Amino acid sequence: MLKSLFNWRVLLNLLLAIGVFVGLIWLTFRWLEYHTNHGEEMPVPNVVNKSVYEAVQILEDAGLEYEVDSAKYDPKYKPLQVLKMSPSAGSRVKYERAIQLMVNPKFWAPVAIPDVVNKYSGLAFQRLDQVGLKIGDTIFEPSIQKDAVLRILYKGNPIKPGSLVPRFSMVDVVVGSGPMRNISIPNIVGLTVKEARSVIARSLFEVGLVDHEDGGRDESDIIYYQDPASGDMRDQGMQIDLWASKKTPAELRDKIEQLNATYRMKVDTGLPPIQYQEIPAHQEPTYEPVTPAPAPRREVPKVTEPAAKTETPKTGTSRPAGTSENNKPKTTANTGGNSGNNTSAAKTASSSQQPSQKQKPKKVVVE
Repeated sequence: MLKSLFNWRVLLNLLLAIGVFVGLIWLTFRWLEYHTNHGEEMPVPNVVNKSVYEAVQILEDAGLEYEVDSAKYDPKYKPLQVLKMSPSAGSRVKYERAIQLMVNPKFWAPVAIPDVVNKYSGLAFQRLDQVGLKIGDTIFEPSIQKDAVLRILYKGNPIKPGSLVPRFSMVDVVVGSGPMRNISIPNIVGLTVKEARSVIARSLFEVGLVDHEDGGRDESDIIYYQDPASGDMRDQGMQIDLWASKKTPAELRDKIEQLNATYRMKVDTGLPPIQYQEIPAHQEPTYEPVTPAPAPRREVPKVTEPAAKTETPKTGTSRPAGTSENNKPKTTANTGGNSGNNTSAAKTASSSQQPSQKQKPKKVVVE
């Protein structure tokens, strides 16, 4: 086996295979050098702060490719101005190398209007701010949807959700302020259904039931009856029911009478008026203040002074008025009966006098 391996024919074939392999590798590298312009480099021209149109023209003249990418809009720079390039200016690159240019766009990147219609205004404002939109005027409009967003205006015109506008654009928001009260119902009898819908919408009401006499849905049918009646006062957003037909209201008189009996309340004015009797106002009883019983009087015992003894003066003499009780005159003994009577009369008179009053001296005459 070893003898056959070192045969000259085997060695020749092996050398030929090695030569072919080395030749293929050499040809491959030569082709790569030719295709990639190996050793041929050129400096990158400076196109920073130039407009994108000028930068593209300079790169094309230099035999270089380019790729344009727009960065975030910056109002400090001019629109379509080249802000940055890669590789940087002065670098040596091969022929037809692609140069990336970072360009300032004309305006902010567009954003989509979020769907905030019929949503609460507080959440709607927050959502608009998150996508990069500014709130301009807040317009309040009568609506049954109080504090809800009714429309979004961009440059004064309504805009639908999902529409693209530049970022940081200013939009106006229409918010419902609540329903209006006591609005007069318009007269829509004699109008077509299509015209009636327009009148009802302008009057801030809504279309309720639409009953076509023939069972169809022709918008050209004439309204011959409505409920509530024209002139009634209702709040905004109330529904108005309609009855329509191809006939005129004069031809449907019987039908109108039936509807009046159902939807119109008749007031009987022949009944006597109701009399109301006034009930006197209830008066609370008044109570006189109870006076406390007087405390029993405590009687002070009377101090009686002893009656002054009257002595009969001597015959022919009388007691002077200024004589005091201590200087009592001496009485003389009298054997007559008159002296006893006089003494008893004097005692009776002294006892009848008040103790607080002093007894006045009296003149006694003895006969």
